[in-house]
Amino acid sequence: MDWIKQLLDEKYIQYNKPEFIVSDPVSIPHMFSSKENIEVSALLTATLSWGSRQLIIKSAGKLIEMLDNNPYDFLISASEKEINDLKRFYYRTFNGTDTVYFIRSLINIYRTEGGLESIFTNEYKKSGDLKNSIHRFRVTFFSATTPGRTAKHIADVMNGASAKRMNMFLRWMVRKDEMGVDFGLWEEIPASALYLPLDLHTGKIARDLELLVRKQNDWKAVVELTEALRKYDPQDPVKYDFALFGMGVFEKNKF
Repeated sequence: MDWIKQLLDEKYIQYNKPEFIVSDPVSIPHMFSSKENIEVSALLTATLSWGSRQLIIKSAGKLIEMLDNNPYDFLISASEKEINDLKRFYYRTFNGTDTVYFIRSLINIYRTEGGLESIFTNEYKKSGDLKNSIHRFRVTFFSATTPGRTAKHIADVMNGASAKRMNMFLRWMVRKDEMGVDFGLWEEIPASALYLPLDLHTGKIARDLELLVRKQNDWKAVVELTEALRKYDPQDPVKYDFALFGMGVFEKNKF
């Protein structure tokens, strides 16, 4: 057996455990049981997912509290005053203007587009490529009003962005296994279609293992690494995100 595959499989088993949830941003959507609450909280949490994981969890938790700990119900029933009160929220460069824009766009998506799943799934069925689904989501998200500063918070894959946070959100929504870290709510998109959420940690370990040659963490690197991982598991290549991320964050491995 290829020693890299053996290593990745071992580390996947080591880190894909319910214990992983507690210290990871995925713990925020795990607070909920309804599909819509999981989707909305997952998208908002993924959007805030850069920097210290502890601060991400703390800030995402604060935002969920401001949505009355019931984000989907907030979208459906919030008054203008309640929406504008969200201007108090900020996390790093994501400020109150961005928060209000996100909530208004999500309201529009659930009222007129059939929800988040519909946007991603319908586009995937047309093209067979989640890159196009990510692009369609971005176009839809910013269709209501001019995004201004908020545009930078949704990656533009057609301009070469790696879309780490969006790919992480999609991993949460699409992947499903017996360990229950990912939710597997969107059953019409196969796990084989997912792209790896590439960040500094996964990129470093992937290059150390010579799974990734490209030096830049952009969309071309995402495709290169995901294709390399598909050779080890064509049906679920992104499961190795657990392995690469775990080794990068918890072990600081050098090969």
